[in-house]
Amino acid sequence: MTAPSAPNPPQPRSDAGVASAEDGLVVLDGPNGVAVTMTAKAAAQTGRNLIDAALVADRQIADRDGSAID
Repeated sequence: MTAPSAPNPPQPRSDAGVASAEDGLVVLDGPNGVAVTMTAKAAAQTGRNLIDAALVADRQIADRDGSAID
């Protein structure tokens, strides 16, 4: 008996989300209609977390490929 095939895993996106401020809240609009509404404090921490994670991911790619970070 053949095991059922797993659905295709989500692919990483190369298009950035767009943030806006509305009525004292931050709205992050992403691909495929995804939207998240956050307080200013939560949005600021999310931004810092995203930058930190992006730096780590760039280093991982550079280490894997032996190339310099752009």
